Amino acid sequence: MLRMSTLFLRTLREDPSDAEVPSHKLLVRAGYIRRVAPGVFTWLPLGYAVYRNVEHIVRSEMNAAGFQEVHFPALLPREPYELTNRWTEYGDTLFRLQDRKGADYLLGPTHEEMFTLLVKGEYSSYKDLPISLYQIQSKFRDEARPRAGILRGREFVMKDSYSFDIDDAGLQISYDKHRQAYIATFARLGLEFVIVSAMSGAMGGSASEEFLAPTPVGEDTFVRCPSCAYAANVEAVTTVAPLSINASGVPATHKERTPASGTIEALVSYSNRDFTREDRPWSAADTLKNVIFMVDGPDGSQSALAIGVPGDREIDMKRLEALLQPSEARPFEDADFVKFPSLVKGYIGPNELGAQSASGIRYLVDPRVVDGSRWITGADEAAHHFYDFVAGRDFTADGIIDVAEVRAGDACPNCGAGFEIERGIEIGHIFQLGRKYAEAVGLKVLDEHGELITVTMGSYGIGVSRAVAAIAEQSHDDKGLIWPREVAPADVHLIAAGKDEALFMAAERLGSELESVGVRVLYDDRTSVSPGVKFNDSELIGIPTIVIVGKRLADGFVEVKNRRTGERRDIALEDVVNEMRILNER
Repeated sequence: MLRMSTLFLRTLREDPSDAEVPSHKLLVRAGYIRRVAPGVFTWLPLGYAVYRNVEHIVRSEMNAAGFQEVHFPALLPREPYELTNRWTEYGDTLFRLQDRKGADYLLGPTHEEMFTLLVKGEYSSYKDLPISLYQIQSKFRDEARPRAGILRGREFVMKDSYSFDIDDAGLQISYDKHRQAYIATFARLGLEFVIVSAMSGAMGGSASEEFLAPTPVGEDTFVRCPSCAYAANVEAVTTVAPLSINASGVPATHKERTPASGTIEALVSYSNRDFTREDRPWSAADTLKNVIFMVDGPDGSQSALAIGVPGDREIDMKRLEALLQPSEARPFEDADFVKFPSLVKGYIGPNELGAQSASGIRYLVDPRVVDGSRWITGADEAAHHFYDFVAGRDFTADGIIDVAEVRAGDACPNCGAGFEIERGIEIGHIFQLGRKYAEAVGLKVLDEHGELITVTMGSYGIGVSRAVAAIAEQSHDDKGLIWPREVAPADVHLIAAGKDEALFMAAERLGSELESVGVRVLYDDRTSVSPGVKFNDSELIGIPTIVIVGKRLADGFVEVKNRRTGERRDIALEDVVNEMRILNER
């Protein structure tokens, strides 16, 4: 039985100054975590109890699915990451260090290389496969902007597992087993979640899904179709391209002077005044803006990339970065424009773009830029634009790139209905790695014919420490946290509300009886604290059931409060233990 009089706990009445999201505020105020450095936190006793409960659920579901646990060090040598080039590709994200002999090490951000090398060292035959291994381990990433408490830190705990199969059919079976294990895990954690199509990013691979916990403060944006089962992270959304258009009736393109057209809005207004079209007014969606990026490769190379999108949309940098990983993109700066004198900033048109143009800049366009579509676009001359500039007739691009911002109401690629946009926290990610890492380290086994074949892999992650924050985001009110029973640090928050010694004696007996039947108790036995402070602390701490031994004790009753619903009821003292035992077994 945890006793508040001796528990290492201090609750706070005010939000920490650096906290932005509810989970960060409440976990600090309720005495679950404390900040050590930006993105680095200490778990206090109640917080560590919640963390261990989450870890226990994750581990038990992994074991139930037949996966086997291993444990790698967090301190890793450079050489395995050189095999996959990630020593370079990870860039500044890695925490790098040297030992006293000058050998390079890193604090592990992820362990694909280690898992793959481990299996390579132990197995050599198809008879050894399939196998799935997992670990629960601290990870380290030097986030440029750690934020939101334990939601995005520099040190965090993940469950990462990897499946090893002889072929793609086996990989699909392993993938499906992990998917079902994740569904069971998050259901036990009491999390509302959505499974969305995703991109594998720097990990590589093919099929990829994320488990997102919907919440307004989530860093991930996803779409969900109300008319069908489609759901996807915005980085993985496929834009429904319109059909090609018959442009035989569109006038020949013409270049016009367009003063005071420094913005899309001003250009559209000017065009509808001086260069009207015959069928309808021009809109921002009829303008084609061309944005130039410099792409920095992990090997230090640089190349320019031009992207054409309708003027009513912006380029979503997260979508672009997801497509370019591990390369990084940044908008052109003045120094970059100096290298390409034919580009007129603010008036860049397709004529100066493309692999065959004088600039040689690769030119990719949004899927909406279909053959026959009619545009207003830059004429590569200050204060001038082309009108009736038709795709396929007056210009062609080097390819398509789907990186424009996604909006609510955009067409679902499955059914065509307008989808909704929500935000969520990534709590899990599963994807089919394929043979990328096996090929890099030479993981091969002999098949049934005695031929060497490359093993195919799947990768599956759960943010264990992040799940604590995700639960807090979904399970709180204006008074404090509300933990699901299986992850809560206790089942019952027992309060002796008053100064009469008889109240404390009765509460002590009740707490011991509850413990004897397997009910975990947090007992507020503080004698120098008012009932009001105790009640406030109980709501802030968020134990699912609050039992108050107070004024009604004289009549043989105690008050029981459901922290989630707020329901209060009086229960006879002799019935409390049995009722709490039954509640705890549900």
